[in-house]
Amino acid sequence: MLLLKDEQATLDVGRKLGGLLRTGDKLALNGTLGAGKTTLARGILAGLGYDAEVPSPTFAIVQQYEPPETRIPVAHVDLYRIEYPEEIQELGLEDVLEDGAMIVEWPDRMPDRFWDDALKIELEITQDGNRRLTWTAGDAWKDRWPLT
Repeated sequence: MLLLKDEQATLDVGRKLGGLLRTGDKLALNGTLGAGKTTLARGILAGLGYDAEVPSPTFAIVQQYEPPETRIPVAHVDLYRIEYPEEIQELGLEDVLEDGAMIVEWPDRMPDRFWDDALKIELEITQDGNRRLTWTAGDAWKDRWPLT
């Protein structure tokens, strides 16, 4: 468990995580609205070398980032507006993992088995307004997470 006292702490953890990301990685970001999922994703993208504004992909659903702006290709995905499982297949997310990684907000819209080897992060707002970050690391993350 990590306690994140402010937005900067969330961005800093994201940057470190972005430095660890490699091709084929899946990050599942869970949490209520306002818990910091997009802020963490912004930090991850900064850790991959992206230095421009990172919009929330809520309406676009999938926002692609490619080299040279990022170290590896990455898709920032927000499944909040997905209502039916067949809509996910139309997004072509499996193709992203062939040469890149993905960061997914609201990952519960996808089958659990998709996340078997992922790093699953849960962000919660504490009573004092901080963020509590907890995780489950799949086999692909065992040698990289948690951060030291």
